[in-house]
Amino acid sequence: MKTADRSDLVDYAALKDADLVELARKGRREAFRTIMQRCNQRLFRVARAVVRDDAEAEDIVEQAYGRAFTRLDSFRGDSSLSTWLVSITLNEARDRLRRRRPTVGLEAVEATPAKVADIIPFPGVAMAESPESVAARGQIRTLVEQAVDELPEDFRMVFILRVMEECSIEETAADLGVKPETVKTRLHRARGLLRKALDEKLATSLQGAFPFLGRRCERLQERVLAGLADHYGW
Repeated sequence: MKTADRSDLVDYAALKDADLVELARKGRREAFRTIMQRCNQRLFRVARAVVRDDAEAEDIVEQAYGRAFTRLDSFRGDSSLSTWLVSITLNEARDRLRRRRPTVGLEAVEATPAKVADIIPFPGVAMAESPESVAARGQIRTLVEQAVDELPEDFRMVFILRVMEECSIEETAADLGVKPETVKTRLHRARGLLRKALDEKLATSLQGAFPFLGRRCERLQERVLAGLADHYGW
């Protein structure tokens, strides 16, 4: 008589990150799926903050998961799992951007504070959206996303983690490898630039911006799991 697979009895959603990593190292598919469900939104937003393109950001997250999940032994737990995954995602995104085009440096922004209009031009045509994104965003939210897209990358990254992801100053600093004081300064500058481009009344629409939910989230999980099949012998 065949015995039941005890892995079916595990409540993966209730597990701590360290326990999920241990099960993932043993090749448990649901452990990988649960990790992705917890981290997808943040990693997508981080990747998009760098490349400013939905489709490319999704591809970056997929590549980052593939890289991380095939070398889980390198995760020592010195930082949180999400911080480790953010670091891998950032490296992948910045590599893509370096291959694509140069970025605006902080020095240029600091040296020309009067040229805010040049730093935050509003695109004349709205970006193509997925069905999930169209349903989630209204006209105001689209304007917010466009303005955030045009922030210099270092400001944009801090703004997304602190305001949209509601990370603490310490967590944001750890994710980005900078000092907490730097996080505070960049967030202050980011908010100043956005106020000039939009208006404070738009701030209430930020929490739902750049959604990565529903079928898009599920499709990414399935692609990552399929890519790990040979590595873990599924």
